[in-house]
Amino acid sequence: MTIAVADHYPTRNDVTIGIQPRHDPVVWAPENSGGPLDANGVSRFDADGFLAIDSLLDADVVADLSHELDMLRADPVLAADERSIRERDSGQIRSIFEVHRISSAFAALVADPRLVGPARQLLGSDVYVHQSRVNFKPGFNGREFYWHSDFETWHAEDGMPAPRAVSVSVALTENLDTNGSLMIMPGSHRWFVSCPGQTPPDHYRSSLMQQEIGTPDDESLSWLAEQHGIRQITGPAGSAVFFDSNCMHGSSSNITPYPRSNVFIVYNSVDNALAQPYGAAAPRPTFIASRVFDPV
Repeated sequence: MTIAVADHYPTRNDVTIGIQPRHDPVVWAPENSGGPLDANGVSRFDADGFLAIDSLLDADVVADLSHELDMLRADPVLAADERSIRERDSGQIRSIFEVHRISSAFAALVADPRLVGPARQLLGSDVYVHQSRVNFKPGFNGREFYWHSDFETWHAEDGMPAPRAVSVSVALTENLDTNGSLMIMPGSHRWFVSCPGQTPPDHYRSSLMQQEIGTPDDESLSWLAEQHGIRQITGPAGSAVFFDSNCMHGSSSNITPYPRSNVFIVYNSVDNALAQPYGAAAPRPTFIASRVFDPV
């Protein structure tokens, strides 16, 4: 007999659009359990849903990763791989997924204690890599990433049960307030926004270029912005931001001459392993949502 699993975060499947309070903790570890983040950093993450670090990686590490990134972007074999996502209009590479399995340099970054340590501390468990990718916003024509909660997509299309995951975005170029840097609504992680519509088959093929299904309605976004405001995350190459999987975030297009490149690594708790999708007929490919739950 199949036992139905309660869905605390209904979305898609023609559910009624709405905002509901989060049902799960933000910081999962017991208080004073120890870790690389001090009490103030943990408290700020709990309250805002993110924690920005001015200098996480040394300049030589950034230089090595930037060189590796240039090599990946110039590789014609990788460019033809489905892990490389192109912009609809320009054809330029927008994202490269599963980058830690393609590159030994990015594999080392995934295992770096400066990234893994805070993730373990915040999630209160061992973690595995749910997803890794690099995002490019070339000068003049880098396209936007519209407002969304990652957890809404990971829940609906990947089967992630709870928002017990944290993303780390590391800047490999300077992130300015003019070149399409990340925007977050602080405190929005404490609300879950249901999104309208059904998930089409193979939705990832279009959504990774431009997401439409799984984006909140204007009224919900306006309410969140009125309640919490919008914070823009800027910083030099080597800076980083840890943010909760349910943060409402996005970024505008880049019409400046200054390119922006960031690497994203998503750590999920090993106690939050993926099940069947809650709002799609079939899970997305494993290069987008890993189903290997081995701890980092």
